[in-house]
Amino acid sequence: MRILVTNDDGINSEGLWSLAEALTEVGEVFVVAPDRDRSGVAAAMTLLDIIRAEKIRAPIDGVEAYAVQGTPADCVILANEALFDAPFDIVFSGINQGANMGVDVLLSGTIGAAMHGYLRGISSIAVSTYFRPDGPIRYAAACRAAVAIARELDAAPVSGPLLLNVNLPDAEPSDVEGVEVTVPGGRAFLENVERQDVGRRTHYWIRHNRVNDSTISDPDVGTDVWAVWGKKASISSIDPLRRSEISAGRMAELADAIGRELDGSSSLTSL
Repeated sequence: MRILVTNDDGINSEGLWSLAEALTEVGEVFVVAPDRDRSGVAAAMTLLDIIRAEKIRAPIDGVEAYAVQGTPADCVILANEALFDAPFDIVFSGINQGANMGVDVLLSGTIGAAMHGYLRGISSIAVSTYFRPDGPIRYAAACRAAVAIARELDAAPVSGPLLLNVNLPDAEPSDVEGVEVTVPGGRAFLENVERQDVGRRTHYWIRHNRVNDSTISDPDVGTDVWAVWGKKASISSIDPLRRSEISAGRMAELADAIGRELDGSSSLTSL
């Protein structure tokens, strides 16, 4: 199984390399990621400028890796169209530092990268983990969820490409309280604009960090926000073109596979 791993947090993200290392259990892993943090750019492509890609030395033996001066979408396009000769069987995007839930998936570079794999007929999975600013980012549960999905789809491929969004709560694998097949909820986070006056100039920072209390305080049952806030893993099909024929039963099988993997990972700690 040939696996492409990308993200929107950048080539130096701990979550990217935690995911890549975990997936070496399943197949041959290749990493192509932005050379810097490109969060919030959705599925944007670079069409009016050149793109540079630099081969780098990966921290994992046997993994070929590139840093791309472009968007997450650019990374997937280059990986499939220029950097490698053979096609990929599956694309994983993540592990994002922070959950990608609700309609925020329309803004996420993590989802945008996965979208471009899906548009090329490759099953693509975005993986994210929620964390609290005053605590560590826990990647182990998300790694095990990705491994479970890769193994399940390798053993029993689906008809048509999948586009899946997987979110993990802020918990170690053994502390995740179940896995739910969900649908996207409302907006979990809103924009906050910070103003800074420097001499005669005014600068603005747009931050996607303001909690949407109306969604968070009482999330709709069955949504990804509801699952993650209940300390459960969430798996959603966000296939916009309905190109796959995955059934509710098959989604439940993927959720069960994640649950079994998490249950068997009680000895793991954050990577």
